[in-house]
Amino acid sequence: MKKQARDPLHAALADATFEAYKSAVIHLPEDVVRVIRKSALAETSPVARGEFANILKNIVTAGQLGVPLCQDTGVPVVYLTLPPGTPYSRDLYDAIADGVHRATKEVPLRPNVVDPLTRHNTNNNTGAGMPAIHVRPGKKLTVTVLPKGAGAENMSRIAMLLPTEKDKIEKFVVETVYLAGSRPCPPVIIGVGIGGTFDGAAALAKEALLEPVDKMSEYEQQLLCAVNKLGIGPMGLGGDFTALAVKVKSAGCHTASLPVAVNIQCWANRHATIEVKS
Repeated sequence: MKKQARDPLHAALADATFEAYKSAVIHLPEDVVRVIRKSALAETSPVARGEFANILKNIVTAGQLGVPLCQDTGVPVVYLTLPPGTPYSRDLYDAIADGVHRATKEVPLRPNVVDPLTRHNTNNNTGAGMPAIHVRPGKKLTVTVLPKGAGAENMSRIAMLLPTEKDKIEKFVVETVYLAGSRPCPPVIIGVGIGGTFDGAAALAKEALLEPVDKMSEYEQQLLCAVNKLGIGPMGLGGDFTALAVKVKSAGCHTASLPVAVNIQCWANRHATIEVKS
């Protein structure tokens, strides 16, 4: 009996997901590399400069050997951009899962995804609601993979502030980084979500990590400056750069609330986007 051929779109999306995940865990985006190099040049602590040298060597070596930048290859967070006329169906989810299966086997990726209660591991980074897929409208069909490691993700927080507590946002961001200390492998990149709802603020904070980190608004620069006054420094050993960048995304919220979420990312702000062509 002949094996049924895969739908061309399914195959193309699976292949694009594989390529995006592979690229994300091996090669950092250029804007991320630029802020690391810029911070390394500006760092005044000899110990911190040594850690920056190790980070930059790590980036080069991963690319040369074609191996992941970090042993924690994360859990798959996927952003799917759908153009008009392309319906979101179960098959698109299955295609993305197939791409993650392949990446886990061939890159290879560490099988990180487990059931939250039984801790059963599928050994392919899917199942138990993974990969997490966020669908957005767009002109082209693209897939973006944002691998999220546990060291940084575990340090993320959310707060439901009062509408009158806008001035407490900076304090909450700084406090979150202070409590994280060395655990997320600083210097970190910080995604901040402001507004929306309880879950919406967290989604905004994570999506903010996809924004170019070598360009920041005045408010983002203000938050970065406040964080870097902590002096935690690279790998928690002290220095000028506890964080490399802060990126903020906001959305309208209820008149009676002010949700704020902080999603911490380590220096390896890994993500990659591939256009799907079928």
